[in-house]
Amino acid sequence: MTKAIFPGSFDPITNGHVDLVKRAAKLFDEIVVAVMTNTKKNYLLSQDERKQVVESVFLDIENVTVVSDFSDLTVNVAKKNGATHIVRGLRNGSDFDYEKAISQMNAHQNNAIETVFLVTNSKYEFVSSSMIKEVAGFGGDILDFVPDVVSQMLMSKLEE
Repeated sequence: MTKAIFPGSFDPITNGHVDLVKRAAKLFDEIVVAVMTNTKKNYLLSQDERKQVVESVFLDIENVTVVSDFSDLTVNVAKKNGATHIVRGLRNGSDFDYEKAISQMNAHQNNAIETVFLVTNSKYEFVSSSMIKEVAGFGGDILDFVPDVVSQMLMSKLEE
């Protein structure tokens, strides 16, 4: 059985993330979406909100589960969950350079866990969680780029 994790901070999860997880779910027996912390980011959604939204997005996909681990390295989360692979999406060359460095550090930490890169669908290659928050904050249309539950949560959160 092959198991992979798809880690991210998911503040918020986008349709680009969803597309990558669905594609990875066809390649691996199980995908564990790991809601994690990026210490360089300021979060709009709480840890619980991020996990709850991600769980609701993947509720109907049998081989996808969601975990949260807000204080550990990705390779450790992979090992704890029995994963032998980490799946990451690449939108562009900058993502490749950034993700390559991370994958090399992960390999140094645990060389039994392999990183697999999937190229983002072209309709999502310009979309980022930061951009979604920015556009939503100014009342822009984000419906094509996030699941409905995310749009509703963001609008509710931004009205507070």
